Amino acid sequence: MRRFIICNLLLVICHLTFAQSDFDIANTAYAEGKYEEAATLYQSLIDEQPDAVLYYNLGNARYKQGELAQAILNYERALRLKPNYKDAKYNLVFAQSRITDNIAEQDFFLLAWTRAVRNCLSEHTWWVLSISLFILALIGLLLFLLGRETWIRKTAFHTAWIALLFSLIAGLNAGSLHQRDTLRNEAIITQGIVNAKSSPDRSGTDLFTIHEGTKVTIRETLGEWSNVRVGSNEGWIRSSCLERI
Repeated sequence: MRRFIICNLLLVICHLTFAQSDFDIANTAYAEGKYEEAATLYQSLIDEQPDAVLYYNLGNARYKQGELAQAILNYERALRLKPNYKDAKYNLVFAQSRITDNIAEQDFFLLAWTRAVRNCLSEHTWWVLSISLFILALIGLLLFLLGRETWIRKTAFHTAWIALLFSLIAGLNAGSLHQRDTLRNEAIITQGIVNAKSSPDRSGTDLFTIHEGTKVTIRETLGEWSNVRVGSNEGWIRSSCLERI
C-alpha cells in the first residue's frame, strides 16, 4: 500500500514537472518570436488543464500572429476563469479596439452594474461567500434565540438578516455564473465577414454584416445555423462562423 502511494506521488510530481517544462518551453518560444510553436504548446497545456494564464498567453501568441478573433476569444476565456485578471482585461480592450465592429452592449444601467458586480468574482468564490454568510446568519439566529442581554439579541438579529440577504445575493451570482458557463451563449465571430440573414438558410435576406472578432450572444441554434444578437441587431449565421467562449 505504501509503495502504491509513493508511486502515485512520483507520477504526479513527474507530470507536474513535465507540464512546467512545457510551459517554460512555450514561454521561451514566445520570447524568441516563434508564436505558432508557442501557441501550439499553450493549447496542448490547455487541453490537459484549462487555466487563465494559459488562455492569456495563448491570446498574446495569437495576437502576435495577427489572429485578432482568436486573441479576443482567449482573453475572454481567461477572464471567465479569473474575472479580475487585469492584464487580460487590458489586452482584451486593446484587441477589441483593432476590430471593425467594436459594438458595446447597450444594457439598462442597473443590469449592466449587476453583471459587472457578478463578474468581479468567480463562481466558486461566490458559492464560498454564500455558504459562509449563511452560516453567519445561523449563528446570529442562535444568538438571538439564546442570548440573554438585549443588546446581544438586537445585534444578532440584525447580523442574521443582513448576512442572510447577502448570502442570497452571493448565491444568485454564483447560480448566474454557473448558468452562463453551462449554456456558453456568448461567442466570437471567427471568420472575416459574415452576413446575418433573416432565416436559417442561404435564401434568407441579408440583414446586417458582422466582422471577425465581434462578440455575439447566441439566442438559439437550428441545425448548422445560430440565431445571434449583437447590439440591437439579430439574425441567423452559420455556426461554423463563430466559436463559443
